[in-house]
Amino acid sequence: MTISVDGVLQEVEAIHQRKPRFGHPLWTEFCDGKLSKEQVKAFAKQNGIIPLYNHNYHGRLYVICPDPQWRARIVEVCYEEATGRLYAGGVGHNELYLRYGEALGISRDEMWNADYCAGALAFKAYFSEVCGRDFLEGVSAHMLAAEGSAHTVTNAHGSRRADALIKYYGLTDEGVRFFTVHQSADEDHTSIGRELLGHFAKTDDDVRRVLKTVEETLDLMLLMYDDMYRLVKAI
Repeated sequence: MTISVDGVLQEVEAIHQRKPRFGHPLWTEFCDGKLSKEQVKAFAKQNGIIPLYNHNYHGRLYVICPDPQWRARIVEVCYEEATGRLYAGGVGHNELYLRYGEALGISRDEMWNADYCAGALAFKAYFSEVCGRDFLEGVSAHMLAAEGSAHTVTNAHGSRRADALIKYYGLTDEGVRFFTVHQSADEDHTSIGRELLGHFAKTDDDVRRVLKTVEETLDLMLLMYDDMYRLVKAI
């Protein structure tokens, strides 16, 4: 590989800078308290396409992971998402999201049976497919793109989203645990990008696939937020 791991991570970070998903108007208006409570509820239902169906993403990575040690690490993430027994006091992360919905006034039935916009459905289809197609591409989509470069973006905005929900939308600390738990869990993953690239990205072609996947994933996430934004602003 002619480019160092540090060099690849710098390129990944540059992609995030060009395509900042939390710089999308949907998120900035959310965090600045510029959405109505009904708009926030609509957004929460749409955004459930990720946490409520995470078994389609992390689960597929576990199945196709070629390395026993890394499989053990991926299954720990699956275990935490499903049970919450590592970071969330035994409450699964999908359950935390349902409780977040309830704090906003959304019933569990409404959350599970949301009428997803086309952008959300397109992202779910892409993300499920890439996580089950190839481990290097899947893990790049999940951990280097969707969860942020070295998790720094996710950590910063986990706190900001929780603060906004309390300050502007009337939720309590308990109602925003979905976001604060993820912030704590992600702090345990700060070196994962470096480790993944060092172990699995051995050639220049591997690096090209990593960077292409990060670009594509962020493009699909922004497309999803575009569609969600249109739906939310129509309310």
